[in-house]
Amino acid sequence: MSDSKDVITAYSNYDPNKQEQNLPGLDQKMDPLAEHVLVEKWDNNGKPYLEEYKGTGKLAGKSAIVTGGDSGIGRSVALFFAREGANVTINYLSEEQEDAEKVVELVKAAPMGTKELHLVPGDLRDPNFCKSLIDSHVAKWKSLDVLVHNASKQISVKDIADIDIANVESTFQSNIVAAFSLSKHAVPHMKRGSSIIVSGSVTGFKGSADKLDYASTKGALHSFSRSLAQQLAPKGIRVNGVAPGPVYTPLQPASQSAEKMDGWAVGVEPLHGRPGQPAELGPSYVFLADSGASNLITGSTLHINAGVWMGA
Repeated sequence: MSDSKDVITAYSNYDPNKQEQNLPGLDQKMDPLAEHVLVEKWDNNGKPYLEEYKGTGKLAGKSAIVTGGDSGIGRSVALFFAREGANVTINYLSEEQEDAEKVVELVKAAPMGTKELHLVPGDLRDPNFCKSLIDSHVAKWKSLDVLVHNASKQISVKDIADIDIANVESTFQSNIVAAFSLSKHAVPHMKRGSSIIVSGSVTGFKGSADKLDYASTKGALHSFSRSLAQQLAPKGIRVNGVAPGPVYTPLQPASQSAEKMDGWAVGVEPLHGRPGQPAELGPSYVFLADSGASNLITGSTLHINAGVWMGA
């Protein structure tokens, strides 16, 4: 790789190596590691450089739950929220404890923001756990202002004849049914100005030949966010979605072959020609969580996909 940085190579980990993991996957085992706090800036000559995200207190006094907050996009969201002054709870599976503890370390080491993170491991496919997650957060922080539905399950299957219906049901339970369960128990604790943010996907709009169930749940999540936005508008609670394109997270090597991960998503995005980094998604979640910045936005979806699907 050249020492001269451009929009593609500004992130040194823009070209993933051949790798494979078991679900749910760990950030700490990615090769190379993903980037969660460095965001791209531009100098006066139009050259990109990376700078650590700095909070300015946009979410001071608020509390937030981020599901799947141990890794990938969820990790960046949790870190960005904490740097903006929010009290954050992250949920994750027990198998992801190593990643969750890394987030605690990163929050404590941050140059600004809150220094404590509330960890609540558990499986969102269990509706009883969904209620206990909300209860634990409220007991810890005494309020709930932002709920981020981010945790997702993804399995690649090329032929529908080979699909395992048990996996389809599990994917729907993880990705969309959990959003119903969490929202049901969260909304009674929320007040005017609160926000629910749904992590969807470009696949929810354009489809995916080898991820039928995953893409279907993401399409359902986008419809869920638009519909819930209509229901909660009289309460002053905003609901929006984010639709990422290809982003370098543990979900990828944990759900497809090592061969497919070799150079994964390089050349796919028209704007950058590389997979996105989780850090590039964080600012959009801060924007949607900040009632001062996005007070008029509800029932909308931010398409953060570098033009991977121009129909967005």
